[in-house]
Amino acid sequence: MDQLSAGCSGEHSGPQGVSRRTVVRVALAAGALGGVGALADGPLASIAGAPAPSAGAAPVGDVLVVISLRGGFDGLSAVVPAADPDYARHRPTVGIPAGHLLAGDDRFGLHPALESLHPFWRNGMLGAVHAVGQVNPSRSHFSAMAELHRAAPGSALRTGWIDRLLQLSASTSAFRATQVGDIGLLGSLSGPAPELVMSSVDDFTLSGAWNDTEYRRWSTALSAMHRRTPLTQVTPAHNALAAVATTTRLKAAGYTPAHGATYPSGDLGTSLRDLARLIKAGVGLRVGCVDHGDWDVHADMGTVASGRQRDQLVELARALAAFATDLGPLMSSVIVVTLSEFGRRVAENGSGGTDHGLGNAVLLLGGGVVGGRVHGRWPGLADRHLVDGDLAATTDYRVILREILTQRCLVANPQSIFPGLAGTALGVVRPRA
Repeated sequence: MDQLSAGCSGEHSGPQGVSRRTVVRVALAAGALGGVGALADGPLASIAGAPAPSAGAAPVGDVLVVISLRGGFDGLSAVVPAADPDYARHRPTVGIPAGHLLAGDDRFGLHPALESLHPFWRNGMLGAVHAVGQVNPSRSHFSAMAELHRAAPGSALRTGWIDRLLQLSASTSAFRATQVGDIGLLGSLSGPAPELVMSSVDDFTLSGAWNDTEYRRWSTALSAMHRRTPLTQVTPAHNALAAVATTTRLKAAGYTPAHGATYPSGDLGTSLRDLARLIKAGVGLRVGCVDHGDWDVHADMGTVASGRQRDQLVELARALAAFATDLGPLMSSVIVVTLSEFGRRVAENGSGGTDHGLGNAVLLLGGGVVGGRVHGRWPGLADRHLVDGDLAATTDYRVILREILTQRCLVANPQSIFPGLAGTALGVVRPRA
């Protein structure tokens, strides 16, 4: 079992026995929150000076789930501009023939690998925005990803945009911003606000506590260690242990997805399953983050029927469809957005793949989405409309996020999250009632 681990500013605990020093360091990374003590009891309550535990602030607005499609998602393969006569010319081998596309709208079709998601497109819960990008684009993975997560071009800010969002939140739940998966802390969470990072719910435990007896022994000992420590230490220690108490109970209870949902094997399905689990458990999750990489397909993308690109899209579609199916009516208060550091070049290369590009597609899933259509201004794929061979970006991705935050997550001051951002809303979501 993994050691209790929480993340902030890229720090993670290593696989070692739990000592007072370890828990204090990790708990400080989790931050001085009010705990999730409605699900914690026993020795946790005995920490002198600890604030009364609570289940977190009442939910305000939608739960936001951000999926990072790291590596350069090929939006032109996922949401295909079927009505653009230049698409097939640029991609004679790897392009998706119009006759194979799933019905999208009058301009676009969906890759047939997204079949699992197509019912959500038809019922208006799934939509897309095309020709999305950054104001200072880069074809470097490192630079583009860093700027994507910072989301403050032209400013001196070095925090991540989700961290800035959390600084506006009144929530006291240790789970209010939780990243699930084995990747390191996402840059969008970097900064002073407390966040929780775990590989999975079932693995978020105390190292060495291999059964209930050992868990109680370690919890009692660690609580006693902090009984007379300053509040700056006892509060985060309390909350880290309370978070473990919650995940321990969730693990003991087990989890069966609802409504016949079946998650695909792999990290993405496992991570989304855990986020659905946390949402249904009512632990106070406000932002959930998942990283899903391996989209950098420079060679051997494959065909419409087989290959690496199709397999990636199948996994993405099945995981998202399972997540939405599992949550059922709760999806009315959940919104999923996919982001990638850049798109792919319009023309295929000589290796049967595509290289780093600019403009891209963003997928949106949720009850508040204005779905069944592709939003944004399409610039076209004629050579005169391309930017150095790339799809021009006509929509700043932050405009999409700002609309989601204001209309669905009820954020009143998005300028503090995205300083200097101009541009009007696209109408990608409906205002929350």
